[in-house]
Amino acid sequence: MDSKAEKYEVVFGIAPCVLALTQGRRKPRKLFVKDGEASHRASVLNVCEEAHRRGVQIQRVSKNDLDKMSSGRVHQGVCLQASPLGYLTEDRDSKPNAGDTPLWLVLEKIQDPMNLGAILRSAYFLGVDRVVSSLHDSCPLSPVVSKASSGAMEVIGVYGYENLEDMLKMKMAQGWQVVGTVGAEGEESQVPITLCSDFKVTKPTVLLMGGEGEGLSQQLLSLCQTLLTIPAGRELFRGIESLNVSVASGILLYSLLSSRRPAR
Repeated sequence: MDSKAEKYEVVFGIAPCVLALTQGRRKPRKLFVKDGEASHRASVLNVCEEAHRRGVQIQRVSKNDLDKMSSGRVHQGVCLQASPLGYLTEDRDSKPNAGDTPLWLVLEKIQDPMNLGAILRSAYFLGVDRVVSSLHDSCPLSPVVSKASSGAMEVIGVYGYENLEDMLKMKMAQGWQVVGTVGAEGEESQVPITLCSDFKVTKPTVLLMGGEGEGLSQQLLSLCQTLLTIPAGRELFRGIESLNVSVASGILLYSLLSSRRPAR
């Protein structure tokens, strides 16, 4: 890759590359394809067809070259040099699914790209209306996140805010409810704690998920009107009494989105 490549990054994997080419959110520059029989697989040929349709140069390279481009990660025989994706900062009106009460997912300080990717994949699949993230102490929307999301990051826009507290106060003033999360052990709290299965989305709702380890900050916890908990199916040993944030997000999103009532 030449010096012009500094303005680009390398997306890897079949789904991320196809969606990076077709969604129009990136500027693709060059597609690198593993030379040999693997390049004749239907999935790889589909990526090549999309690149050819858009006038993107295709170059055959060795597996070793692709391994280097993807830093040793699973690339499935394709890497795409393309402009980077960033957090959206321009506030655009997002329309909820027709007739549904809107649900936003707000992420505070998610630092593991694998977690962020898995969360985005669940949010896209389940039908979240908007995903919001703190810009400070959060991982960037990198190719690793895109691969972990199976390409969902290429489709779903993620909004970034310098100050989540101000944004949440604005939503509350507009009549939205803010819902946080708490572990299965039920920590002491002055905010009502509700089993996720008992909670119904009857009005526009923001679900807050905190980062790995520390969870939600006190500033955001203080804004929550309800804290949701996922009940455990057995007595838990200390140290493993909580779920990974991406797993918890998927369970909570499914529970809330299944319960929401049509908007009036």
